[in-house]
Amino acid sequence: MDKNGQEHETGANHARRFLAGLLAGGLAGAGAMLMLAPQSGEKTRTEIKDKGLELRDEAAEGLTEAGQRIQEQAVAWQERGKGVTEALSLSKDSIVQAVSESKDRVVAAVVEPKESSR
Repeated sequence: MDKNGQEHETGANHARRFLAGLLAGGLAGAGAMLMLAPQSGEKTRTEIKDKGLELRDEAAEGLTEAGQRIQEQAVAWQERGKGVTEALSLSKDSIVQAVSESKDRVVAAVVEPKESSR
C-alpha cells in the first residue's frame, strides 16, 4: 500500500483509539470519583451527572472533528482520483493518435511501392 493509503488508515485508527481512550478514561475517572468522594451521595451523584454530560459533549466534539478529518481525506482522495482519470484520458488519446499515425505510415509504405511498380 502506498504512503497516502497508510496515512488514511492511520487517521482512521487514530480516531478510533482516541475515542476508545476517551471512553476508558471517562469510566476510570467516574469510578475513581465514586471511590474517593468525601462529600454526600447526592452531591457525588450530581458531580457524576455533570461530569458525564461534560464527557458526552467532549466525545461528541471529538466525533465531529474526526468526521471532518475523514471528510477532508475523502475530498483529497477524490481530487487525486480526478487527476489520475485525466492523466489516463490524455494517455489514451495520445496512444490512439500514435497508433493511427503509425497505421497510416505503414499503409503508405506498403501501398506506395506497389503503385510505383505498376
